[in-house]
Amino acid sequence: MQDEFENKAEDIIKAQQGDKEAMSYLIEKNKGLIWNIVKRFQGRGHEIEDLYQVGVMGFIKCIKRFDSNFDVRLSTYAVPYILGEVKRYIRDNGPIKISRSLKEMAAKVLDIKNDYYKKNGREIKVEELANTLKISKEELALVLDTFQPINSIDEQLYEENDDGMTLLDKMKSGVDEATLVTNKVCIEQVIQKLKKKEREVILLRYYRGKTQTEIAKILGMTQVQVSRVERKALELMKTKLAG
Repeated sequence: MQDEFENKAEDIIKAQQGDKEAMSYLIEKNKGLIWNIVKRFQGRGHEIEDLYQVGVMGFIKCIKRFDSNFDVRLSTYAVPYILGEVKRYIRDNGPIKISRSLKEMAAKVLDIKNDYYKKNGREIKVEELANTLKISKEELALVLDTFQPINSIDEQLYEENDDGMTLLDKMKSGVDEATLVTNKVCIEQVIQKLKKKEREVILLRYYRGKTQTEIAKILGMTQVQVSRVERKALELMKTKLAG
């Protein structure tokens, strides 16, 4: 049985030469991979369908640059391109735009806060501010949030001993995120190809942290049977990942 994400060299070459049907075929064949990556960015203020289209653009860039002599599958090679394109889109299209009415309310809040401080010598409380504006505390929280500055990850920090370090430098963990995502996506794809019993054992063992004895009770098997299924599943996964 052919691997779902195993792409034929002739299809890739046709797509690289401008064959639109070949390109569409490759996109359709690998849409599961694209969705798998895109869904990791849900809840960032962008429509998931828009992010999928951006992911497709990254995949197309990958195809155009892919060399069949690379000792790597197209699906594996594509992950950093898709990931990079989506992250670039989110970076270039943020922050989330603020409506005119919210901006007007924010300006009103600022005026009230300033006037109150001048008259009373202290900051107005949230409850008092909400009552003055005749809005809920939740609505007020949304308005106040518009005052919060949004830091660029490339913005330099001028703290002592930072030596021009950016926020991105502060956030870096030294871990190759693209490689981590690539590995995770590939492993998830391989797990989906396992037989039901093998998949259940792997998920319980490595995602739920269950022992072989606990898994045996859950699945109505013996510990020896669980051990055999686990060993066989791991061997299959190694073969698929190395292929």
